[in-house]
Formats: sequence, C-alpha cells, structure tokens
Amino acid sequence: MIMGIDILRDEDISRIISIYEEENPKINSLNENQKRKLVNMIYSTEEVVGINHLISRFLGMQSTLEDDVIRCYVGYEPSGKAHVGWLVQALCLRRILQSGGNVLIFLADWHAWVNDKFGGDMEKIQSTGAYMEQVFKVLLNDPKEGEGSGELRFLYASELMNSGDYWATVLKCSKNMSLAKVRKTFSIMGRGEDSSDGDLSKFFYPAMQAADIFKLHIDIALGGMDQRKAHMYMRKVGDKYKWKKATCIHTPIISSLKASGERMDSFDHKMSKSNPNGAILLHDSPEKLRKKMRKAYLDPTERTSPIYELLEHIILPEFGKITVTPKPEFGEPSVYSTLDSFIDAVCNETIHPIDAKFAVADAISELLNPIHQYFEANPELLQKVESFV
Repeated sequence: MIMGIDILRDEDISRIISIYEEENPKINSLNENQKRKLVNMIYSTEEVVGINHLISRFLGMQSTLEDDVIRCYVGYEPSGKAHVGWLVQALCLRRILQSGGNVLIFLADWHAWVNDKFGGDMEKIQSTGAYMEQVFKVLLNDPKEGEGSGELRFLYASELMNSGDYWATVLKCSKNMSLAKVRKTFSIMGRGEDSSDGDLSKFFYPAMQAADIFKLHIDIALGGMDQRKAHMYMRKVGDKYKWKKATCIHTPIISSLKASGERMDSFDHKMSKSNPNGAILLHDSPEKLRKKMRKAYLDPTERTSPIYELLEHIILPEFGKITVTPKPEFGEPSVYSTLDSFIDAVCNETIHPIDAKFAVADAISELLNPIHQYFEANPELLQKVESFV
C-alpha cells in the first residue's frame, strides 16, 4: 500500500493549497513541511469547512487545553457490523495520524440509545462499541494509543456525560435553536423531519453532538457528508458563544451497489438485512464481494456509478492504481492510475464491465484482508454482534 504523507507529489500539494489561499491567506505562512501535513490531512475528502482553525493550529495557536496537540474526532453510533463507510473514513484517519494528529473514535452509546438502535438495549449497544474498537484498531494499523500526537483514543459518550458540566453545555448548545431548525438536522440520525414529534430526546441529539465537540476540545470534526448539518449547527453555536470552532472535514458518501445516488455507507443492522446486496460489509469474503459486484450497477458514462466511486474514494487513494486482470483468453492485465483513464477504458470497451467490477472487488478484498485475519483469530466480538441482528 502506498498511501501516505511521503508520497504526496509537490504538484498535488500546490494544487490543494491554491484552493484555500484566497480566502485563507495565512496558509502561505506555513512552511513546506506544515503544508505537506495539512494537505495530507484533507487529501481526497469531499469538503473542508473552517480550514482557518487548522491552519492557525499549525502556525502555533495553542489548543483550548493549552498544548500543541491537534485533536481529531469522529463519532459513531454502535449499531451493527462494519461497512464500507468506515473504510472511507479510516483512510482519512490514517492520514491524520501520519500528520501528527491525535485521533479520537467517539463511541456514541447514548446517542445510539436516543436513536433507538438495538431497541434501546444499552448492553447490546456497548458490546457493539467494543467490537468497533477492534475494527478500527485493525483499519488504522494498530497505532499507539494515548493522548499525544499521532496516537489513537477511544471514548464512550457515557464516559463524557459523567463530567460535571456536560449537560450545561448541551443546554447552551440548545439555546435559541428553534424546533424547526433542529428538525432540519434529523437527517444526521437517518430520520425525516417529522419522525420524532413523539420523542423529545431526539430534539437534543444535535445539541449533544455539538456539545461533544466543544467538551472534547476538538480541532478537526470528521464525518461523512451526511453529518454536515450537525457540524454547521456546531459552528453556529460557536459563533454565538465565541468558542473556537473545529475545522470540519467531510468524506464522500458511497452509493449503493444497486444504483447511484442511494447511500451505501450509512445503513444500520436493520437496513443491511433489507438490502444485503446493496452494501459492502467489511467482513464480506472475496467470493461474496465478487458476487455482489457482479450484480452492481454500472453505467460506463456515469461518474457517480458505485464502481467508479469505490475506485475514486478508496482504491486510488490507498494504492495509487488498479490492476484489471481478464481471463487469459480475453487479454493481458492492464494498470490504471487515474479514474478518467479507467472510465475511458470501460467506455471504449478496452475493459469489459465485468472485468472492471471484479478488479474493484479484488482491490477492496485486499484492503479487507487484515480485518478477515483478525476476526478469524478473534471471532468472539463479531459473533456477539451477529447474534444481535
């Protein structure tokens, strides 16, 4: 695997820096090493909001804990088996670790309870959290755990909520936010705006998520594009109280294998049962993944086809290339290092669509091999989660 800070090309660094320099001229005060670290953190993400805070941290502004540690957070509701959305974010988290960030995987057990995961069974929620810890240790190549730069942490929401003034912060984050505004954030829970009028706890969810970020002294709030509304809510709260606002990094959403535009990477255990072939689980065997991919939607001319998205957002950022290997009677293996060259080859029939699908499936399987090896040797937590479904 070639992904990493050391293989970033100078032209990529210049290109990405140029995107932000007009609105954030301080970015040109960074030295070359700082620019490389910054670009590595945001490389291949969908959107960065509030990059000025991260630039200021690289330029020496101390954290709210009065130290030089850049803290990144990503929150997950423990709700089911690992899926491809975790892989997209794990690739980003690896880069943040490489650049010296401290990464916190926030296991939002009470948020999952509010959102009715596992029917509100907290024991099942927390057991799934323990399973998630092991998944992320493997996905992130088992980094050192701790509070320092380049280290990994895990924290449960139930631990944070025991701090004395957490709920005071939640109330502050709720102040002057109308019910109508809160309803507009319900998509962060995978819910419609009119889904929760009979459950007051759900109206506190976005305020809880904002409070988490402020109470944890976060510099980078990482999430999929589906979490954008929560992060914008947090930033409005920060403006109101003049609190330091985390830079928000948003990763892309991968389409369902069944059609572009349907999300693959935000389903829970119920959704995976209802559409098991539309999503990639990180425990799928190479054979199962090929079977799913054979039936996957692919319009050769449509860049948002899930096959192309997997290549763009996972395979190329990780390996830098993809190898297509048809049956010997149909030609020799070929290698592609850009999405455009791969799409062109599919469109002009240099690559057969089935060979394109299998190439993507095999590359994903290579990435998933460490997960398979770990849980074959340590099956207990996975078996426990599977028993909940």
